[in-house]
Amino acid sequence: MRVLSVVGLQWGDEGKGKVLDRLSEDVDLVVRYQGGNNAGHTVIVGTEKYALHHIPSGILRDTGRCLIANGSVVDPDALVTEIAGLEDRGVRVRDRLFVSDRAHLILPSHVALDRANEKAAGSGSIGTTGRGIGPCYADKASRIGVRVGDLRHPDGLVDRIARHLEVKNHLFTTLYDMPAFDAASIAEGLLAHREILGPMIADTSRMVHDSIERGETILLEGSQGVLLDIDLGTYPYVTSSNSSACGISAGTGIPPACVEDVIGVMKAYVTRVGEGPFPTELHGEEGDALRDRGGEYGTTTGRPRRCGWLDLVAARYAIRVSGIRRVALTKLDVLCGADPIQVCTGYRIGDETTTEFPSHVSDLESIEPVYESFDGFDEDITGAKRFDDLPKNARRYIEALEERLGIRLFMISVGSERDQTILRES
Repeated sequence: MRVLSVVGLQWGDEGKGKVLDRLSEDVDLVVRYQGGNNAGHTVIVGTEKYALHHIPSGILRDTGRCLIANGSVVDPDALVTEIAGLEDRGVRVRDRLFVSDRAHLILPSHVALDRANEKAAGSGSIGTTGRGIGPCYADKASRIGVRVGDLRHPDGLVDRIARHLEVKNHLFTTLYDMPAFDAASIAEGLLAHREILGPMIADTSRMVHDSIERGETILLEGSQGVLLDIDLGTYPYVTSSNSSACGISAGTGIPPACVEDVIGVMKAYVTRVGEGPFPTELHGEEGDALRDRGGEYGTTTGRPRRCGWLDLVAARYAIRVSGIRRVALTKLDVLCGADPIQVCTGYRIGDETTTEFPSHVSDLESIEPVYESFDGFDEDITGAKRFDDLPKNARRYIEALEERLGIRLFMISVGSERDQTILRES
């Protein structure tokens, strides 16, 4: 038995999809433990590009099953559309994908409320994707949510949705000048998906435990990254769930002692979508050039990502709180032509310098990054198969990161395709 997890070490968009795809080759079970369709994993297989939102990346392999576990929230319209899109491209989904009966459903009213809240906030908006994720998780915490398992109990579904709408319809009609939602119409829309989703509904916690007892290999994946974790991230500019490794047990039902290996993923630089502090953000031509070279546009929204130099203060923090043992470095090829390459090693706050990641957003917004410079490289590295194939300056950069982070960079991505990856250990 082996249980390993992949966690993003930045603000999401670290390239987890490619890492997960590579690791899922010989895995029996791939499990998504949090988040919804507000994030996307991009995987390139040959000439085919796949953008996955709800469905775990392991679905692109021919073997193994995929679970959307109880810590996730599910938009049934989006999930059915994603299933159809994959099946149209020859990917086998229906007999390999299972959805937790305890996962919560994103309803049309959640999406409407999310967008109305953001619009009303004006310049104070958080920068959500408008997919209804936050309101859905809020209903979960308020104990008025509708769960995937409720699709199996249609007799009480309208009443459950009506309870969810009691306060929301008042907000829509009085505060936002919007029409009220009808519980029966929402229920009808949900039940229309039962033919496709019904056979996939399962007790995924039981499935995971059975897999552990059989000695199988399980790969756990989250959405977003540590710095967007609701408790440990740059609050309030965060997602609505625990996207760090701390969310694994609650999101799957797997006891912490069963998770043997937690792998972190970070880009060779940093990106962020939406609002919030970003200490190493580059503005102007430098940031634009990094965005263009890296194709940094959101998989889910298409929004241009903010770009900046690698932040080791944030990376050390993310490694510590998630118990990371190994790190996969992605998009090293994007730094080709950058000279010098800057890396943030500390924060200057007023007259003091720290290597600790602040907990308060105002401190993060006022810091001055302390940089260390490295010589760049111009050579094309996309064909590199071994570490020694990399240019001298690229190797020095990686070795310096390992020394300053105190952790092994065991996987290095040198291009967007599946096989453009250097594995330094199995």
